[in-house]
Amino acid sequence: MSARNPGISLDLEYISKIKVNTQTVLKRAQHIQGQKIPTKQWQAAWLLKAVTCIDLTTLAGDDTPSNIQRLCLKAIQPVEYKLLKKMDMHDKVTTAAVCVYPSRVADAAKLLEAAKSTLPVASVATGFPAGQTPLETRLQEVRMAVADGATEIDIVINRTLALTGQWEAMFDEIRQFRMVCGNAHMKTILAVGELGTFTNVYKASMVAMMAGSDFIKTSTGKEAINATYSVAIVMARAIRNYYLFTGYKVGFKPAGGIRTAQECLVWLNLIKEELGNDWLCPHLFRLGASSLLTDIERQLYHHVTGQYAAYDELPMA
Repeated sequence: MSARNPGISLDLEYISKIKVNTQTVLKRAQHIQGQKIPTKQWQAAWLLKAVTCIDLTTLAGDDTPSNIQRLCLKAIQPVEYKLLKKMDMHDKVTTAAVCVYPSRVADAAKLLEAAKSTLPVASVATGFPAGQTPLETRLQEVRMAVADGATEIDIVINRTLALTGQWEAMFDEIRQFRMVCGNAHMKTILAVGELGTFTNVYKASMVAMMAGSDFIKTSTGKEAINATYSVAIVMARAIRNYYLFTGYKVGFKPAGGIRTAQECLVWLNLIKEELGNDWLCPHLFRLGASSLLTDIERQLYHHVTGQYAAYDELPMA
């Protein structure tokens, strides 16, 4: 992870003056989507880069210790060694982290330790996905996840506070989450599909960073609208401006609905265009995904063999 963002004092006067031009954002998103993406060996290199930025995730009601074991083993070796060797890749490739519910953190931490892996365990928390439980309950959930071995915490904001313009109250809540995270890095989920406007998304992004978020994340994956290129541009511009104000680089994590290799190539290009090459690393860019890895493997298999494997033929951990 990157250097911690300590946060700054909330500047309500600045927040109140923020206005986002919707048409400009949509035009920029259309331009990004229309750009050419890498092909052949350059595409394979970008797809391997994407693998290293994935928070391999399971957030299902039927998660069990055996599910978590499969997730962790897949995260440790996300791409078959034979494929890597044929691409002349001899460095170890892992995903960026595994992401689970708080009640499954101990399972994941134990399995990774047994496998002698230093892969981080991320946990959603603070009443995920709605963020509507009492504040003390949300704080205790963070404490428990950290105590069980989570080194990254994906919190959710209380959208009611954002929608009603209670930015100071939202700032105070996030600061409290930051404190109980301790040494764990904190990713703040904005649930952009429920914020209504690009202006609210920008304001929520800036308040979250001022409160000490190490990453800002688009979505829980449970909303009707999740990660979109247009909302990512708004969040990326907020990250860029925060860096110009403070000198601290905050990471970005799109999540929800990212399923294909082609989509993730657009995401990588968007980050390169909006934030620069410094952000194209797991310390500052993550992809929240559960099924994306399967399609990336399929594309890498095609790059190496010239053929597409059926999904059920791909190697599984």
